[in-house]
Amino acid sequence: MKPLRLLASGPVLVMSSLFLLYVVVLWTYSSGEAQGSAPYHPAPRTQHLNRTRTQSPAGSTQAPPAVRVEEWQKVKEVCQWPGPEQQVAFVNQSTSAAKSTFAIQNFKQRYSVGEELLVTIFAKDFAGRPKRYGGDFFQAKVHSPTLKASVFGEVVDHHNGTYSVRFLLPWAGQASVAVILVHSSEVIQALEQHWSTDTDQIIYRGYFLSEPSSTNGRQVEETAMCTIKWPGVLLPGTALGDMAPKNCCCEYRDGRTGVTWQCHRPKTLPCDALIYQKTVDYTDHFTPFEKKLMQGTQFRWLNVDKRQIKIISTNAVVGRGRNVCRAGLPTPVPAGFFYNDVWTSFVCATGHFQGADSAACLRNRHIHIIGDSTLLQWFHYLNQTIPTLKRLELHSLMNVGPHLAVDVENNIDVHHRAHGLPYQNKIFKIKMSSLQYIENLIDEMAGGPRTVLVFTMSAHFAGLPLSYFVHRVSLVRRAVASLLRRAPQTKVIIKSPNTSTFTMHRSLWFYYMHYRFLRETFRDMGVYFLDVWHMTSCHYLTYDMHPQEVIVRNEVDLLLSFICPK
Repeated sequence: MKPLRLLASGPVLVMSSLFLLYVVVLWTYSSGEAQGSAPYHPAPRTQHLNRTRTQSPAGSTQAPPAVRVEEWQKVKEVCQWPGPEQQVAFVNQSTSAAKSTFAIQNFKQRYSVGEELLVTIFAKDFAGRPKRYGGDFFQAKVHSPTLKASVFGEVVDHHNGTYSVRFLLPWAGQASVAVILVHSSEVIQALEQHWSTDTDQIIYRGYFLSEPSSTNGRQVEETAMCTIKWPGVLLPGTALGDMAPKNCCCEYRDGRTGVTWQCHRPKTLPCDALIYQKTVDYTDHFTPFEKKLMQGTQFRWLNVDKRQIKIISTNAVVGRGRNVCRAGLPTPVPAGFFYNDVWTSFVCATGHFQGADSAACLRNRHIHIIGDSTLLQWFHYLNQTIPTLKRLELHSLMNVGPHLAVDVENNIDVHHRAHGLPYQNKIFKIKMSSLQYIENLIDEMAGGPRTVLVFTMSAHFAGLPLSYFVHRVSLVRRAVASLLRRAPQTKVIIKSPNTSTFTMHRSLWFYYMHYRFLRETFRDMGVYFLDVWHMTSCHYLTYDMHPQEVIVRNEVDLLLSFICPK
């Protein structure tokens, strides 16, 4: 296979095809629809139905309803993670970032732009003993604080306590290698177990309100605990194995998707009095021992190989044929690099947009942004950087929407809203009517050559069973396939999750599993996968679910490059 030659404005680079990542395809598509599945036609919206609740054991291995058995097996293969065969008995047996080391292989005085750098990581426990099994979650980068430059490195687990990292060196100047232990294999073992067995990690509260006329002008409020309805997921206050009494619960089934939300029945008010929802708490089922593991083994930088890498420019032949940004392009590893805080993509020929450029790109377009608060950042950024784009006050909740911005001069309308339930917010009560399921929102789009759909889903599904996430993504996939069938010129862009710091109910490892699954689910479907995992992993700023503007700017540049390819 011939080398893939790339040309970037600024630093010169050469990229080897060795960096391309090939993984198993989960689904095969024909004309935008999954082969072997019945044609899907959007059904009219129906009212929520109330049904009695059923339970299944937690950690069920059955395929979700929207996924075929063979597909579910491949999902589990994609999300497999190596690790210890049994739990360690003492904290000092787990991987220690302070004791683990890494070394640059075949170190040289000089490297050339476009050359590969190889690094080996040696995992050790707190006593300094080499680990004999894999499963540690390391991330690595080559970076230069002076040049504000960095590039992501792919970590390969050899399942024996050692890990290889391969880097591309895409700029000239001094650089260093940095490796972070995100989670030890022992922590991931605990996270994986709790992911599949904890059935009440996220506690939602529903707010039921009476009509003033029915209570002598006073409005009565009653609350009840709520959550998704899914095999093995229990309403808070219900023990596993309990028989649910008849009519114990209110269930709100969406007639189009079949997705069901459930709440304990309020004391006196009817089920249809549910008006608001709010996240009130996150349960913690981790043992004291597991908490000690987490406190000492995650998000720790390894001792640095202090040798500086000197990268020089060369007269290497550089190609000029980078791909035009189009649907279906694979994401190489690395996906790009930062230089002077500007991201250069290896996926396709991206541009960098100022306010007028952004307005020209979006002229005569309808932009629909559906997802979580990371996409709300994009909505705000477009409003701040396009002077002619004005946000209309719809008096909606900031994080949830709906939001609308209009540019009359350039005939642009930009819409944003949350992807619907489940949606976590501990600060505000959210109107249930505002939480429309993303599948339905997509079904209601006409689409067409001037329509752009951008969506993401991950953060608010962390802490819920993987099978539920797979089911919901499969329903979204079906809605996207239907949209592309009736309006094939619609641009559908899927944003990957960002990296983030650790909380027990929102582990970065959960996001990484979501990332891998999302990427494979929409492969070969005629959509754009906007991969920002590498971008948010290798930047010098601290991991943050809501990155600072310097990263958001580069994410939006990538978005606009997909909408308006060069």
